[in-house]
Amino acid sequence: MIKRLACCLTLLAGTSLQIQAQTKPNLDLIPKPSQITPGTGTFKWTKATPIIASKVFEDAARLLADSGQTIGIVSPYKANSTPVTIQIMHVTANSLPDSNSYKLEVKEGSIGIYARTTTAAINGIQTLLQLRLLQPDMSSIPCVQIQDHPRFGYRGVMLDVSRHFFPISYIKRYLDLMALYKINTFHWHLVDGAGWRLQIKQFPELTDRAAWRYGEGWKEWAAGGKRYANAGDPNAYGGYYTQDDAREIVAYAAQRGITVIPEIEMPGHSEEVLAVYPQLSCSGIPYVNSELCLGNDATYSFLEKVLTEVMAIFPSTYIHIGGDEANKKAWKACPKCQQRIHTEHLKDEHELQSYAVRRMEKFLKSHHRKLLGWDEILEGGLAPEATVMSWRGESGGITAAKAGHDVIMTPGAYCYFDHYQADPATQPEAQGGYLPVEKVYSYNPDPFQPQEPESKHILGVQANIWTELIPNSSHLEYMTYPRLPALAEVAWTNNNQKDFSDFQRRLQSHYLLLQRLYVNYCRPSYTVTIVPSINYDKKETTIRLESQQYQPVIRYTMDGTAPDQHATRYTGPFSFTGSANITAAVFRDTLLQGKPAVLMADYHLAIGKPVIYKQPYSKSYPAKKEATLTDGYLGTVSYGDSQWQGFDSHDMDVVVDMEAVQSLRSVALNFMQLTAVGIYIPADVTVSLSDDGITFGQEIVVKNDVPESQNQLTFKQFRFDLGNRKSRYIRVKAKNAQHGFLFADEIIVH
Repeated sequence: MIKRLACCLTLLAGTSLQIQAQTKPNLDLIPKPSQITPGTGTFKWTKATPIIASKVFEDAARLLADSGQTIGIVSPYKANSTPVTIQIMHVTANSLPDSNSYKLEVKEGSIGIYARTTTAAINGIQTLLQLRLLQPDMSSIPCVQIQDHPRFGYRGVMLDVSRHFFPISYIKRYLDLMALYKINTFHWHLVDGAGWRLQIKQFPELTDRAAWRYGEGWKEWAAGGKRYANAGDPNAYGGYYTQDDAREIVAYAAQRGITVIPEIEMPGHSEEVLAVYPQLSCSGIPYVNSELCLGNDATYSFLEKVLTEVMAIFPSTYIHIGGDEANKKAWKACPKCQQRIHTEHLKDEHELQSYAVRRMEKFLKSHHRKLLGWDEILEGGLAPEATVMSWRGESGGITAAKAGHDVIMTPGAYCYFDHYQADPATQPEAQGGYLPVEKVYSYNPDPFQPQEPESKHILGVQANIWTELIPNSSHLEYMTYPRLPALAEVAWTNNNQKDFSDFQRRLQSHYLLLQRLYVNYCRPSYTVTIVPSINYDKKETTIRLESQQYQPVIRYTMDGTAPDQHATRYTGPFSFTGSANITAAVFRDTLLQGKPAVLMADYHLAIGKPVIYKQPYSKSYPAKKEATLTDGYLGTVSYGDSQWQGFDSHDMDVVVDMEAVQSLRSVALNFMQLTAVGIYIPADVTVSLSDDGITFGQEIVVKNDVPESQNQLTFKQFRFDLGNRKSRYIRVKAKNAQHGFLFADEIIVH
């Protein structure tokens, strides 16, 4: 793979980590190859094994070389002439179906990798390196024939180094691991409000000051007013890459078949720029604005000079300009921005941003580059040849593809690796959301049918890793693995060949591989997930129990008691009518592992009843719209699970129509709090009753006792005793004191 990794393999082969010779060859490759045919016997790989390659693949072949080995060059006509060799051979167009394909043949006397392009040869080399790492005895490579090619040409990872800086030594390791799983694009998020990380020689203040801040942690920096420091200040945190550093990373990545795409954020998330060059803001004052002034010609001069230096470092076709989450408030009040809107005959501030994006696209195009941006660049009209990264769901990508634009899918629900990957109570603090390996694997990046013309515009898929809460490389690896192998298979393997149970089986072998490379991956959780499914016609609930453990022993009870080794063993989904208090846990050798999971499966009186909204639910988090609050399903740990319904900045005010006057004993509903993303438990919740839906009786009030300073993921149930009062309509109001988000999952009525 790489000299660094090859050295590691050689070292491990001679240490106590070497395992007894296997009885069965391990072919558990990730991503799954298109065709794999096991053979018999093994190839013995030693430090003295010759490596020869076609001249065009000489640099790629060095990825296989252990320290001190040399690469021999051979013409195609002399292939296989030397016994016990590893050969990387250039072949003609007739030998393989397309330029992205490779063939790997392992025989007892030789290993051959055949490809038409360097990129394909590198992918074949990575497959061979995986094979080696997967074997208990890494000197014995099982005989096999593999023919393979990728589904998507773009297979990416975005790493944010603005919130937390990672040195180039670690960036190289991160690239090594990406390459092993055939990820071929490194989206380098170099600049943002938390710090500017790339040397720009024309603007030295960007790295003398904007690259440094007071407060190592994101929260510490934010609590201190988000102030920047000078290089050399003893309390400064940060860092930057010199242009030579960046060129070194570009070259290192290229040898591994990885393209580096730089992101230079504009026009929002620019606090660090405006702190040192306030003349580029609408106010002209440091620490006031976050957005560049789009009415100021100096802004465009600055951006063009920056991008000119960036393009001299990065040869990538794409330059990412960000374009997300720009607050347009300052532009509305800025005379220069309003004059620009008037002069350019623009409709509003959305079109002003579109004007800026189009202007930057024209500049990039004049340098034979393409503009790439987050899906907000659709607002106000998309630049003619821009490519969209769809992160706010898939709708932006679908809209862009239908308009003839290329798209990279990276929706938060499937691709944001800064989200929790197991029960938050067992995990380091994350940005919210819930994204276990299985959900990553379930994603299909192409929402179109193969015959639809829009399908060709879906270039691929990307994982995004924002590092506000990821302060070091060990934590970064914990959040990345094993989710990245899952996304790698999504990106590489045809959808009809994917099978999660088979992937999970192969993943068990990769834990050894990751251990050998000293990767701090997230260990599979022992927590049981209880998944209900409701049959409304039969008023019946079916329960499925899941675990991240492979083939776990799960035991459960239905009466709320804690399961022990004698409790019912789960063998498959089970159904019941009415209510049950399900408690389930994983057992190993009769010992309970972790904390039991509990779900009150409750077919309550309000299931299926209509809900009238006095205040609208969030357009961004509608869940199941009007059906959400009475569908019988409780929310999971993720606000984006389509069970939690959001309310933006205002109070929640809904009325449940029970459709007939009846005795009501109680009402209960749950809220969540996750302050990092602006979700708060309401200050209080009230319930009132009515027979006609117009006149409601006295409100029953339950106040919140969870402080808004509680920043860990927290849940609270508000419960109301109605004393068997008869009524038809139930009004539920929740006070949004912080004017952030409220999230509720179900109004439970008995």
